[in-house]
Amino acid sequence: MSLLKIERATLAQFLPGLDQQLAAMPLMELEQPGGVGIRAYRDAGGPALLIPVELGGKGATPLEAVRIHRALGSRSPSLGVAATMHNFSVATLVEFSIFGEDDACATLLGAVAENNLLMASGFAEGRSGTNILAATMEARPTPDGGYVLTGSKKPCSLTHSMDLLSGSAMLIDGGTPRRAVVLVPADTPGIVRRPFWQSSVLTGAESDELILQDVVIPGDFLFLPAVEAELDPVEVSGYLWFQLLVSASYLGAVTALVERVFAQRKGNASERELLGIEVESAMSALEGVACAMRAEHTKDDLLPRALFVRYATQRAIERTAMAAAELLGGMAFVSSPEVAYLLAATRALAFHPPSRLSSADALSGYLSGERLAAV
Repeated sequence: MSLLKIERATLAQFLPGLDQQLAAMPLMELEQPGGVGIRAYRDAGGPALLIPVELGGKGATPLEAVRIHRALGSRSPSLGVAATMHNFSVATLVEFSIFGEDDACATLLGAVAENNLLMASGFAEGRSGTNILAATMEARPTPDGGYVLTGSKKPCSLTHSMDLLSGSAMLIDGGTPRRAVVLVPADTPGIVRRPFWQSSVLTGAESDELILQDVVIPGDFLFLPAVEAELDPVEVSGYLWFQLLVSASYLGAVTALVERVFAQRKGNASERELLGIEVESAMSALEGVACAMRAEHTKDDLLPRALFVRYATQRAIERTAMAAAELLGGMAFVSSPEVAYLLAATRALAFHPPSRLSSADALSGYLSGERLAAV
């Protein structure tokens, strides 16, 4: 089947054997708590995917990463979401190591690649009314040059499988509070895990609550952005990575429904074609933004473009999921949990920030000639 041919070939190129391993597992097993898909991703070398080759990683480009995430989402929506949080966090640190010329950050990324470490995201993702990079913790300096962290993150994907937590914090040091990015080893004293995720959908992503109670980190595990008043280039790049990877992962989930329609030859050729038009057009738009990330020196105009594409993809997923489920028919819906599950899972893209409604003022202002505000 040509559907997902390029995406799965890209996945096989970077993580050989993973697609076959995931395909051999029942969908509902992959989507249960316990990290079956996450373990397979780690064992295949997934944590190193976006780390530059010179730091020991696999050096996937934005275009290759988008294709890989669509392939992952088609096998397991939970794995697509979990991998998004890791890869978005890694990509942000890669930007710090390059633009900030931060040797400590580069050393850490090398350790992630060498040891297959998974990184959870403690950014604001999941908090209604906040942008994804808003602070979820407070950091205060310690006398020996380190920092003590307090705060919480819920939901936090990879709660139980993570080796490191990355996140945003407000540095409180007596002057004006400053935004910072922090790293916390998962076994640091003071980290508490609590059950949080009550939904039956996407439980395989391990999205529970992390609480930091006076957690101490060394000084070189905190990084400051270059610009205080607005998102700096590193943060904008991280934001771009998140929008692309999360959109591609959910597009993969809806493509799994479309794949079933084609495999079973449901509906007529025109109806199947319309499903293909929806998912392939959305993928082409995501690929366009991914290619532009490498080609353009400034990302000021690329971020709103990425948001427009994300919301267009979101709408395409909604239309396609319902149409594909209708073509698959009522017996498919009632005889197996997979169709209903994928319908519910694909809808969750709308819950990742920024929501379309919350970004309306910023994006409409941008189209009128204003500078894009943080969303």
